[in-house]
Amino acid sequence: MSDKPAFTEKQYLGREFIPLTIRLVLAMFCFAAYFFTDERERNGDLLVVVGFAIIIISIIMGFLLHFRTRILNKSVLLDGLWTTRLVKIDLNSIIKAEQGQYSRYLFNNPVYNLHSKGTIRFFASGKEAIFLTDRDGLVYIIGSHNANELLRAIKEEMKK
Repeated sequence: MSDKPAFTEKQYLGREFIPLTIRLVLAMFCFAAYFFTDERERNGDLLVVVGFAIIIISIIMGFLLHFRTRILNKSVLLDGLWTTRLVKIDLNSIIKAEQGQYSRYLFNNPVYNLHSKGTIRFFASGKEAIFLTDRDGLVYIIGSHNANELLRAIKEEMKK
């Protein structure tokens, strides 16, 4: 068996466009409110502190790994943040692999190993996802920025 993964992708928490924009607009609102406060009172100084805190937290979140997807030895390995368990999906039990849109909604929360309505979801950002259906009818939905490459790698591993 090979130790080199056929596919590797890392997805980060703070790099999604819409939440990042919301945080920056909140920081700009804090700076604008500070600018328009009279006599630079103590409450106005708090607005500057909150604005800088929002920006610093946004920068830190850009480096927080939400989860990593690897395809290795006929299985998909998903491992996340510090307290999450490694999820291993055996490709021998997968009967169908297809690419599709993750959700029709504009805003999607990042999830890791979310079980709901017969699906297990893994998502950080983006619009595309891979849908894996196993023999029991359970559907794994894995969000990806490189959905085409992920699907190609999954299908190649399934053929081995």
